[in-house]
Amino acid sequence: MEIKNHPVPFSVLLADDDIDDCAFFKEALEEFPLTTSFTAVHDGEQLMNLLNASHSALPHVIFLDLNMPRKNGFECLSAIKQHKQLNHLPVIMYSTSLEQDTVNLLFKNGAQHFIRKPAEFSKFTNIIQQALTLIANDNTKQPRIENFILTV
Repeated sequence: MEIKNHPVPFSVLLADDDIDDCAFFKEALEEFPLTTSFTAVHDGEQLMNLLNASHSALPHVIFLDLNMPRKNGFECLSAIKQHKQLNHLPVIMYSTSLEQDTVNLLFKNGAQHFIRKPAEFSKFTNIIQQALTLIANDNTKQPRIENFILTV
């Protein structure tokens, strides 16, 4: 899929408490054909503090891990979608587990997509790039439930 012209850099915010996953994510971005700026936070409180800071520019997309300390992904997603200045942001949830009830709840609460974290780096890179391409091409409306889970 080709990527439309986009303001440079395309800003990506990752909220994930796993330092290795953050490093893999950053490496995956380096292979993406669009110039990106990358910010990582390691818990939900840091995420919400950053998003609520009046001096910070909002990201083009948020990748949000489901299981984090202090404030988990569910709580952050709810706070983002209930906030007048943030609710337009595409939020892509991701986790190592894939439970249909969880996926349904994330869909209902307004997440853009759900990604199950693959173990292989090449698959991880492919799925991150697939999600970024969708968002960069302005596919920011929530898809139907059958297209909610992104897979490699």
